[in-house]
Amino acid sequence: MSGLKLFHTTSGAIEVAPRLAETEADVQGMVEAHMETVLGVRFLASEYGTGPVHGGRIDSLGLDENGSPVIVEYKRGVDAGVINQGLFYLSWLMDHRAEFEHLVRDRLGRTAASQVLWSRPRLICIAGDFTRYDVHAVREHRRSIDLVRYRLFGRDLLGLETVASVSGGPPAVRRARRQSTVLAVKDGRSAALDELAQALDETLLALGDGVNRVQRKTYRAYQRLRNFACVCPPQKTKLLVYLKADPKEVDLVPGFTRDVTGLGHHGTGDLEVQLRTPRDLERAQDLFRASYAAA
Repeated sequence: MSGLKLFHTTSGAIEVAPRLAETEADVQGMVEAHMETVLGVRFLASEYGTGPVHGGRIDSLGLDENGSPVIVEYKRGVDAGVINQGLFYLSWLMDHRAEFEHLVRDRLGRTAASQVLWSRPRLICIAGDFTRYDVHAVREHRRSIDLVRYRLFGRDLLGLETVASVSGGPPAVRRARRQSTVLAVKDGRSAALDELAQALDETLLALGDGVNRVQRKTYRAYQRLRNFACVCPPQKTKLLVYLKADPKEVDLVPGFTRDVTGLGHHGTGDLEVQLRTPRDLERAQDLFRASYAAA
């Protein structure tokens, strides 16, 4: 991986040399076996046939934490065709929504099938590396695309690094902001809370390159490969944010942070953060960064 070195330090410092997989299938097998953990995507199918007209096979199909359909394509090394191949399959997917929803219903149940988010289908390309032309190309598309570089270390270590991430274009962002304004008027909340919500949005988007925002009916997700924050619609006096930070590693403060592991709530994450003032937003900065790093 770019600039990353890994060492055993039990007896001195011994470098663990990075390597590529022997075959593309080896990469695919490792990711599919742990897809929800490493990508935040629930696995649906492998080598999914697209029928006699398209005549292809999608490497992996899945559904992410927010209900977005996901296509994952793999290449052992550098392959200039991986993005175009993935976009070809993404186009097929958009033309076969009923077939995909039927697959989701069979694998994950009717509830998951009824909540598929077709406004933001995703393509994840996992390869040994990408060229600068690949990075430029994804930024020219109006699709959600993640380029992920992999490396293997030793016998059982897998490293993933996001090289580029595109959210699918600014129109969804503008729609989300308009919706927030409408909600504010309807709920009669204070202008101060609306300003806090806007400041929170800007803070989460500014945590790093490639932060994508996904709007669902009951929450707004901020994601890298996986969600790192979910923000619920503002209540009368506070904002609720759910993070991927481990509650066991946080000094919980009543009225500010809460462990919601195993408790039902909208969005994803086991740490609840309650924001009432700009001071609360400032206090939460380290928690936001920890959750971003964990995603």
